[in-house]
Formats: sequence, C-alpha cells, structure tokens
Amino acid sequence: MSGKDFSEVVDLVMKDDSRFGKGAYYFVRKALDFTVKELNESKKERPSHHVSGQELLEGIRKYALDQYGPLTLTVLKDWNIKRCADFGDIVFNLVEFGVLGKTDTDRREDFSGGYDFNDAFLQPFVPNNRRIPNFRANKDKGQMSDGLS
Repeated sequence: MSGKDFSEVVDLVMKDDSRFGKGAYYFVRKALDFTVKELNESKKERPSHHVSGQELLEGIRKYALDQYGPLTLTVLKDWNIKRCADFGDIVFNLVEFGVLGKTDTDRREDFSGGYDFNDAFLQPFVPNNRRIPNFRANKDKGQMSDGLS
C-alpha cells in the first residue's frame, strides 16, 4: 500500500481515469474487505489473503445487495459501472497506484464476463410467481380473509 491517504489516491486515479464516480473506488475497497472477511470465515485454513477476480466479483455482488438492496443498479449506474469489467478497471487503477496488490497471474480480463447485472442485482427482488394472498375484511363475519378460501 502506498504511503498516501486513500482519498488522495482516489483523487489521483480520477485525474487519470474519470470514467467512474469517486464513490465507486470506496465501494470496491469496502467490498474487498468484505470479501476477504467472508472468505476467511468460510475457509478456516486459507493459505493466502489473495482474492481472485471471480471471488471479488462474488463479494462485490453480495456486498452491494447488502448495502443498497433494490437500489443497487441505480447506485452502480450513478457511478457509471455497467458491467463486471468496470470493477476490474477500478481494481487495476488502484493496483497501478499501489493501493492494492496483485499476483503475476491476475489480469483485468479476470473480471470480464462475470455476471449479468440484471440477474445479479434485480432478480433477487423480483417476486416469485406464487399467488400473493389477498387479505381483505370479511364483512359478514368481521374477520380477515386471505382470499384463498
């Protein structure tokens, strides 16, 4: 990690690459911390703290849903993040400025493909095709009816 404050580094990165909102860099940093913690909890004997691109993408998905819920796509669009490869660009911008490390096998392309944003960020909030009970007052009996009987 560089000796600079993270916000200073983000400002420097954005001078070189202004495609993404400032908040996107903070979000990716927090999503990385979330991912490392989750991986450490799930794999007790993890030999390395290194996170692969695919692991980070999954962590980003979970963290975004946790933080922003159904507004996730709106927040990402506000930061101009439209696909998984954009997360890779953010990560490698931070690598180039010495904030994040990488291995010899890590590449931007590790973030290509990934998942479809609609599937990842909208689908969890689409109601199932089940019939939703219609709760209404049963005037004759003074009770509530679920509309199913």
